[in-house]
Amino acid sequence: MTDEEREAQIRALLPMVRRIARRVHRVVARSDLDDLMGDGCIGLIRAVDAFDPSRNVPLEHYASRLILGTILNGIRRMDPVSERMRRTIRVADQLRFEFAQERGTLPTPTEMEAHSPAFAHARAEVRRRTPLSLDGPLPNSERIIPDFSADPQLQVVEQVERATIRAAVGALPPRQRAIIRAHYFNEHRLRALAQAMHISPQRVSQLHLLAIKRLREALDDPA
Repeated sequence: MTDEEREAQIRALLPMVRRIARRVHRVVARSDLDDLMGDGCIGLIRAVDAFDPSRNVPLEHYASRLILGTILNGIRRMDPVSERMRRTIRVADQLRFEFAQERGTLPTPTEMEAHSPAFAHARAEVRRRTPLSLDGPLPNSERIIPDFSADPQLQVVEQVERATIRAAVGALPPRQRAIIRAHYFNEHRLRALAQAMHISPQRVSQLHLLAIKRLREALDDPA
């Protein structure tokens, strides 16, 4: 790639940086839009420089994950909530996927708190310390996974955190993406998906496991 081509790709994706930065700015109080956009531009440059077309993942999907991840990392650097507590919540989110695979539905945050006292403590700490804006919640179309929390502040925090999941799901291969969205977002059972997609239940399970593996790798390396 020539320097001119690299610069053209960066310029073409700058509107995406602005959109993501504004979305985060609406729900994170006291955040500075210029700082968010600056962090997002760093993520965009990393995405363009590291992009590998042979992976058959659109640059827009790949860049959106790195842009959002870099913005969220910038917020976390100023976050009074410890990274250990944030990590506890991320691990719990991964466990929710595993429980959903067994039960067919996502467990509620209350059920997760009963399963993990550490998760309950981390949620309480986030609720107590994180400055939030409830004046500009994400629209329904931006919600990633149905939130069952009765606490509106924590709902906003979880929406911002799960924006990374939205980007990671969007970067999955088409069949894996369709299975994850139908199974976790729309609560369709894997056996029903096999019938709808005209493939065997074993193949659906295989694609499901591959998708979960890709998502875990993406969420473990958000930036």
